[in-house]
Amino acid sequence: MRQVSRNEVPQHQVPQQDGTHLREPRDGRDGRVHRLVSSPAGRTHVVEQGSGPLVLLVHGFPESWYSWRHQLPALAAAGYRAVALDVRGYGRSAKPAAPDAYRLLDLVADNAAVVEELGETSAVVVGHDWGATIAATSALLRPDVFRAVGLLSVPYTPPGGPRPSEVFAGMGGDEEFYVSYFQEPGRAEAEIEPDVRGWLAGFYAAFSADTMPGPDAPDPHFVSPGKTLRERFPAGPPPAWLGADDLDVYAGEFERTGLTGALNRYRNMDRDWEDLAGYAGAPVTQPSLFVGGGRDASTTWLADAIAAYPTTLPGLRGSHVLDGCGHWLQQERPEDTNRLLVEWLRELDG
Repeated sequence: MRQVSRNEVPQHQVPQQDGTHLREPRDGRDGRVHRLVSSPAGRTHVVEQGSGPLVLLVHGFPESWYSWRHQLPALAAAGYRAVALDVRGYGRSAKPAAPDAYRLLDLVADNAAVVEELGETSAVVVGHDWGATIAATSALLRPDVFRAVGLLSVPYTPPGGPRPSEVFAGMGGDEEFYVSYFQEPGRAEAEIEPDVRGWLAGFYAAFSADTMPGPDAPDPHFVSPGKTLRERFPAGPPPAWLGADDLDVYAGEFERTGLTGALNRYRNMDRDWEDLAGYAGAPVTQPSLFVGGGRDASTTWLADAIAAYPTTLPGLRGSHVLDGCGHWLQQERPEDTNRLLVEWLRELDG
């Protein structure tokens, strides 16, 4: 199995924005520093706190760097340089117009460039949801940069197997799996963008342990023929972890940027399958950690992937499932997540 060098990962012209510092009033008092750094995307927005070995934090859908707000101070207090980024297409990071500019190869290139632009030669990469897949692929393709990988919610599954779009099309019978729903350009945007804040609130509630629909309710992972995903979101109060100010942050970003950049990640899954064909079945050998939620379908539906970790993650140092936790685990259970991350990081550096 060959290693991908940085020159083989797609590179693009970048604007002269290196070192630009941005501060928000809500963040200026707590030690978080906002920065734009050059990357193959054009620019990547990062938020950092602390000093020490670099830990790069990669969010999932539909979130932003802000999903790591509880981890940044905890990792900084433990002696690490914690850096949360906006994935390309999100927040203040660049949003390339080409739909195929959101493949995993591009996101790996962004991550590696961020490490270099921050003046580091290596990092631990930790990801949640799509960020877990991006983190695992970063470790797989750039072991020279990413010395360890932490995965939250979504287990590692090696590249290969059937074409993703064919797998998803076969799920749900007469209903449509949400991934297939997201893959059609413009379709999900038409549902979400008229009421971004309301849609996000429902989506977060649908997959949070304290607000998700009961077992007898229609599954929010699927869409009925001619319907929308939102029709299956629960009514009622928001999840306990999601304050009005937190929802304002998420909604404000997506109201400004739209959802197309974020949704383009789903629209490149077949391209990823083709790009990574040479890595079919490949393990991630660096030291690793997995943390999932006991009530999260991303964890429970992929139990076979977790069972395969002795082969697929031979460097695994810990695998944990948090009882009674949903999908947004670093926000639902920040203290548990922080403890597990810090214990793992200290073991790595001990």
